Amino acid sequence: MTAYIIRRLLATIPVMVVVAMFVFILLHLTPGDPAAIIAGDDASPVEIDGIRRKLGLDRPIWEQFGIYVMNLLRGDLGTSIFSNLPVLSLVKQRLEPTLVLAVSTLVLAVAFAVPLGVLAAWKARTAVDRIVMGLSVLGFAVPVFLVGYLLIYLFAIELRWLPVQGYKPLAQGIGETARSIVLPAFALSMVYTALIARITRASVLEVLSEDYIRTAHAKGASAMSVLLHHALKNAAVPIVTVIGIGLTLLISGVVITETVFNIPGLGRLTVDAILKRDYPIIQGLIILFAGAKVLVNLLIDISYVFFDPRIRY
Repeated sequence: MTAYIIRRLLATIPVMVVVAMFVFILLHLTPGDPAAIIAGDDASPVEIDGIRRKLGLDRPIWEQFGIYVMNLLRGDLGTSIFSNLPVLSLVKQRLEPTLVLAVSTLVLAVAFAVPLGVLAAWKARTAVDRIVMGLSVLGFAVPVFLVGYLLIYLFAIELRWLPVQGYKPLAQGIGETARSIVLPAFALSMVYTALIARITRASVLEVLSEDYIRTAHAKGASAMSVLLHHALKNAAVPIVTVIGIGLTLLISGVVITETVFNIPGLGRLTVDAILKRDYPIIQGLIILFAGAKVLVNLLIDISYVFFDPRIRY
């Protein structure tokens, strides 16, 4: 088990190196000059060259990349070109809304998706199964921004139950935070719920056809006991896997959702940085998002050991 965990830890190192290299090269090869954007439309070539030298953009690509990697190893994500603030400070200012939205979405998605998937598998090829899978297809097909606008119109504009946009920090009370985050979390969780529910149904349905399930029924175990203690437990590996894969959808969905609901999180920060071509912020955020995904996948790989003892060997 220890060797398995060490191998997984070592495998994350080349992944992060490749991500850092790819992001740096991609951003620097795209058209556009940050120095010209900072200087403005009326700036002379001399002024633009001076800004390029100040930012170090006149150096060779390989030298810029070397400086960037060394700064990353020291935990320095760089300094914003426009605000002149450390990227890490900007991330800390925007981290709470994104974390609250992501955790709320994950809790809602898993709380709804797993029971629905198990129910669909238990009632396979019945009206219940068709309804659940139909809703899953609908939830996966409808764009997040469309769901967001529909929820805003219904619950914020028509019923006036919840605020239209914005975010209330935890310092103002959990109740206020919950009111401001429930609509974006529900809108973002629909896609995630659909994905997990479909995989849960397929995994549980496959397990329900195994011999040990029939043996459990023959011994007089109740249907609920068979579903929870035998079927769901043995189907957990694919379900946990898809939760990790769905993190990619969650990260991309956060950017759209925060824009729709005007939430000042990392998603909005990403959009603003892309529009301004603020290289340090874009690089830092992509590295953080990639690191979060790698960390979650690492935790999921380690969790396999507890769900399936065979992996230990």
